[in-house]
Amino acid sequence: MPPTGPARPVRTGSSHDEPVLVVGAPLSGTVRALTDVPDPVFAQEFVGPGLAIEPTVDRDGISTVVAPAAGVLGSLFPHAFALETPGGRTVLVHLGIDTVRLGGEGFQLHVEAGDQVEVGATLLSWEPERVAALGLPTVCPVVALQGDPAALTTLVEPGRAVRAGEPVLSWA
Repeated sequence: MPPTGPARPVRTGSSHDEPVLVVGAPLSGTVRALTDVPDPVFAQEFVGPGLAIEPTVDRDGISTVVAPAAGVLGSLFPHAFALETPGGRTVLVHLGIDTVRLGGEGFQLHVEAGDQVEVGATLLSWEPERVAALGLPTVCPVVALQGDPAALTTLVEPGRAVRAGEPVLSWA
């Protein structure tokens, strides 16, 4: 279903026969341009186009991460996941930069790899302030894995605050 709001041009010539995939924010925070992520793999879109979100936390210092679309968790780590959608597209979400080095410290999984999830399902929670205290960036890339940049539309401008589940990308 297309996002609500102003009409957007319809793209044609997609490599997918499925309708447009609307990707929600996997967590609440402030939208950042992917080019501003302090990691060249993401900033230079080597894995695909997208955006990033600098997380906000609740009063307990926790950031809850939800499924940005419906699909199957193909890969799942405490710091990252790849969500395979029914239309054959994969959305990659990476929580912080170089957080693999933490070995799961500060992260709690609520699902398992292979699980079928609905939009907005809670996937994991983490402590961005703890990650930052360990000297790691907390910005979270949200990437259309191996996606064509021409097929992706950013629905929110960098600098804008979003809530978990709010539409942020449209992938034709």
